[in-house]
Amino acid sequence: MKPKWTTSGCDTNIIDKTIKCSCTHLTFFAILMAPPGQAISEGYVTSLTYITSIGCGLSTFFLLVGLFIHFVTWRSKSRLGTTILMNLFVALCLLNITFLSNQQVTNTNNNAACIIIAAVMHFSMLATFSWFFIQGLHFYLNLNAVNMRTRKYKLAFIALGWVFPALVVIVIAASGNYTHLTNVQMCWNKNIYIHYIVNVGYYALVFIFTLIIFIMIVQKITQARFMKDNAVKKASKKIAAIFSLTVLLGLTWGVAFFSYGAMAIASYYIFSILNSFQGFFLFLYYYYFRNDDMELNQSASGTTLSLQKPTNVSSTMTSGPETETEYN
Repeated sequence: MKPKWTTSGCDTNIIDKTIKCSCTHLTFFAILMAPPGQAISEGYVTSLTYITSIGCGLSTFFLLVGLFIHFVTWRSKSRLGTTILMNLFVALCLLNITFLSNQQVTNTNNNAACIIIAAVMHFSMLATFSWFFIQGLHFYLNLNAVNMRTRKYKLAFIALGWVFPALVVIVIAASGNYTHLTNVQMCWNKNIYIHYIVNVGYYALVFIFTLIIFIMIVQKITQARFMKDNAVKKASKKIAAIFSLTVLLGLTWGVAFFSYGAMAIASYYIFSILNSFQGFFLFLYYYYFRNDDMELNQSASGTTLSLQKPTNVSSTMTSGPETETEYN
């Protein structure tokens, strides 16, 4: 028998011939990319909701801590990789905050507020995807030793990371597709075509590109020589670097592609765990590279992966192997 969406935790009240539905449970994080109309039993919703609440809350806190550390130690000139990472922090932090507050806004039954929270959440999700792509593009340009010191790169990245998602969301909002969904207690996009084309389709393009970049860099890492490290330390550094790349490039969101049939429930759990905690993982990456700066260096004798002690927090946090020293 196909399970149904649970109504546990929801109350329906009739006030002056107006029906008001209020729910106390959150929608789990995987619903952002899950196929519309998917059914799930009450027990799964409850556990996935707890995972989402803890993960998004923890991620929001640590993303804000990371942003605070960055701006306290901010310099007028910083590496482009630092700028990209901080923009990803902002986009993901906004996504977590709007997702956690979506339930409360939905319960107000205020149509204008519902449209706003849905639009802002959608914008932050698309912006997050865009910054995943920019991370991959930045890695690719570094691998090909492209000079990124000019201002045009920063402006182009900002346009792609923030302006493009904003334009898409404005068009969707103008077409009246943000509303209170009936099958889940959530303000979100109601159009199935927008879901598959804009959400799944856009991320699919980002995923394909970042996966190619990921494979290229992993090949470099596995061939790299870690200077002055024993075998165990070399292996641990390589594993840490590969996991960091997976998080930075947003490859964990690709679990959504398996949200069908018998694999749906398992994919919901994996997706919710990896992506609701993604902000926390990014903070760990940020904190680690405050103290050690990873660089891939090409030489005639092969590829060398070295860790160097930085002199400044804001200049050490790179999102990959960079060739430039400063952004002008």
